[in-house]
Order: sequence, then structure tokens, then C-alpha cells
Amino acid sequence: MQNVTDSLLSRARTGDEQAFGELVGPHRRELHLHCYRMLGSFTDAEDALQETLLAAWRSLGGFEGRASLRAWLYRIATNRCLNVRRDAGRRLPPAPTPPFDPPEPTRWGEITWLQPYPDALLDPETRYEAKESVGLAFITGLQRLPPRQTAVLILRDVLGFDTAEVARMLDTTGTAVKGALQRARASLDSRPEPAALSADEEELARRFAEAFTARDVDTVIALLTDDAWLAMPPAPHEYQGADAIAAFLKISGEAQGSRRLLLTPVGANAQPAFACRLAEPGDPVGSPAGLMVLTLRAGQIAGLTRFHDNAALTRAGLM
Repeated sequence: MQNVTDSLLSRARTGDEQAFGELVGPHRRELHLHCYRMLGSFTDAEDALQETLLAAWRSLGGFEGRASLRAWLYRIATNRCLNVRRDAGRRLPPAPTPPFDPPEPTRWGEITWLQPYPDALLDPETRYEAKESVGLAFITGLQRLPPRQTAVLILRDVLGFDTAEVARMLDTTGTAVKGALQRARASLDSRPEPAALSADEEELARRFAEAFTARDVDTVIALLTDDAWLAMPPAPHEYQGADAIAAFLKISGEAQGSRRLLLTPVGANAQPAFACRLAEPGDPVGSPAGLMVLTLRAGQIAGLTRFHDNAALTRAGLM
């Protein structure tokens, strides 16, 4: 059996929790990231991972070694996530009520459960390779696909399982897998090649933070692309274009009053990100006020995503 010793597997099957931990431990981090890609929510990914490991523990006696342990675990995790995606009663975070009257949004966002993923949970050696496949635009696009198309795309294009392996994981045929993959690829925008954050991009993020903290709306807008968007999960409000974003920033800045917004660089979704804290005059620390993640394109900022679920951000180690 690939990567699994007979003695370790035998011990785990007799109820040895330590042996089971040694079996699944090397796969926990990648399974968690897989669940996040499937579900778009760090909180839901944690729940799905725990359910996956519990199911694996209970059904270990049925693991015959015809597939690798890794593939077997991915089969369990994928089907757990598919159940969540199909559940009409999926738990959605409550939308926050802004402390001011916001302008009319450009559109109402559908993926209100979207949460950031901390860079600290990405293996250092794979962080560069994973950058494009954990970006917020890609994760959001996955949430808009039908559940099985999402699973097929991740398993084939991101994780590299072959068609036969994916068919076994999903209890379907190779022809069905190929069809779902073709439709999923056609539905998603073409994705850029991953690239490390350049010095110019780091400077762009720094200039944004400086202007945003100073409430310099004109400078913030000058750093954006013409079609830039602002989203604020779990609030459904989304604003697109310079005028719409500027109007929102000005109104929210006025509501902020004498309080200052403090931004601290953090790592999320392999993109520039800042933990936000709102501080009264004289307070050097402030209180949690969400997380801002920047989506960059061609030397400008194409997207601002301000996450407002402080509890979820704290659990993810981002606050």
C-alpha cells in the first residue's frame, strides 16, 4: 500500500488513535485546503475536515489499499463537501447592518459565505504554486459552478488526479468526468499563471494602506482599475467602478468620525491583505474591524474585499 505500512494500518484498525493520527497527519493540511476550495468558507472547511477524519476513522476497516490512502481521504472529503454544497439549509453568516445608510450597490453578491484563507496554513514550499488556486477570484468562481463541476475541476486541474481516479471518487464514469471538466473550464474565466508578489506590487499595497488609513479617497481610486469592484462578505453589497466605490468610501469615512482605521499587513489567499482595527483618539490598538484583501492586476488594484466576520477571522488566525 502506497505510503502506508501494514503495521501502522493494522494498529489504526484496532483503535490505536496515535497510529491513525500518523496515517492521516501528513494529509490534514492539504485536505483542509481542499475543503476550503470546495466550500469557500474557512469555518465550513474546518467542519468538513473534522467530519472527514471522523468518517475515515469509522470506516478504516473498509480501506483495502486498492487506491492510495491520500485518494481514499480525498474521496471522503469531496463527498462530505458535496453534501454541504447540496444542502439547501446550508448555514449562512448573518449580513452585518452598516452603521450608516450605504449608497445603492452596483449589484447584490451571492457568495456571502466567502471567507479568507490564511497564508500561514499553506505549506511554505507550495505557497508559490498554490497562489493562483487559492486566489479569491478563483475561489468565488468555484462557488458559482454546480457542485460536481467544482469537485471535478479541483480534483483534475488543481490536484492532478487522473480521470479514472476522479470517476472512482465520485462514483461516476470517465466520460461524465470529462464532460463536467469541459463545462467547468468553459464557465470559469481564464486564469493567469501564478507569480510571486513583486516589489512594485508590494509598494502598491503599501500606498493603498497609507491612503486608505488617511481617508484619501482620491488616491485610493487612482490606484484602482477602471472596472475595480468592492465586496464586503458577508454583506451582499458590491460596488463596481471608481464612482461607486468612491461614493461608498466617502460615506463610510464620514460615519467613522474621529476614529482611526489601523491596517496591519497579514497573509491571506496568497494576496496582499490587511487586518483592520478601528481606534478611538488616543487608542493605539483599537478593536477588530475586519480584513481587507487586495486583488491585483497589471500594476493596479482590481478588487477590494473587506471581510467583516471578526469571529471567523480570529479563528483563522487573521486578527
